[in-house]
Amino acid sequence: MNLAELSDADLVARCRSGDRGAWNELVERFSRYVYAIAAQAYRLPAEDADDVFQETFSRVYEHLSRLRSDEAIRPWIGQLTRRLCVDRLRAARYLQQGQEPPEPADLDARLEGIEEALTVQEALSRLNAARSSIASSRGTRATARSERRSSSRSGRSPVASPAASRACGASSREAMSREEKHLRTRLEEGDAHAWA
Repeated sequence: MNLAELSDADLVARCRSGDRGAWNELVERFSRYVYAIAAQAYRLPAEDADDVFQETFSRVYEHLSRLRSDEAIRPWIGQLTRRLCVDRLRAARYLQQGQEPPEPADLDARLEGIEEALTVQEALSRLNAARSSIASSRGTRATARSERRSSSRSGRSPVASPAASRACGASSREAMSREEKHLRTRLEEGDAHAWA
């Protein structure tokens, strides 16, 4: 099974067992979420957002064993990121003045938008994986039918050549890959407009 297809809970379980690939997938899965909270919800400068990003995943790695429920990984990462953002704001601007950082008036709405965008992105990823699988199997069946028809006309054996099957599967995967890239670009552009 592809790691990208695992549920959050299954991914966390594999991370806990020491699966390095699962850890990479966990960081990939939540990287945009963490960075969006830091850069768009709290509007940290890029350098501070990068620091929060690094610190968040460092703490997730260090304290993953303390997570009570594997299903709670997303809210836990979100809460950790928000706390680190507030700490960064306090340290950078307000500690010297003895003031608390003000909460932006629309912070809750921005955080809700980020959560919603992540949910949509996850759903689209699952949809794309399912569509790719379907398209690949359809392409292979179509090639086999086509070869059977042409072989029956020419008197050859009706067995599809492996090269033809691979070529059809590759072209289907390439078409789906192009479609997925287009969809991701549109999603990212939509996210940028929604969070701006």
